[in-house]
Amino acid sequence: MIAHSDGGARGNPGPAGYGVVIKDESGRKVAALSEYLGHQTNNFAEYQGLIAALEYALAHGPKALKVISDSELLVRQIKGIYKVKNPTLRDLHARAKELIAQLDWFSIGHALREHNREADRLANEAMDKGMGRK
Repeated sequence: MIAHSDGGARGNPGPAGYGVVIKDESGRKVAALSEYLGHQTNNFAEYQGLIAALEYALAHGPKALKVISDSELLVRQIKGIYKVKNPTLRDLHARAKELIAQLDWFSIGHALREHNREADRLANEAMDKGMGRK
């Protein structure tokens, strides 16, 4: 499966949400996940999107997942290139690594926002919904 994941916060911190689009190996969309997260940072939202994608992959199989994120920080922290200094993110990072360890195969890569449009739209819809906007 391939998951395009995005998270954001308006004001950072501010109203936050994530969006994830999951496709199967043939490119067919199998899930669209999004959630409003309340008042959080954009990095918190990015991690929640990753965790949602990982949980979906573990629940629905196959246990192989490629994640595409427009968060360079998230990608580099998961790959171990950057240290995780923020205590809240450290907990989310540990949870993500726990889930990754349960997969048979995992890959994560960075993409520019324009290559992650549908996930970005879902994240913005979650924030709008949480803020009482249509």
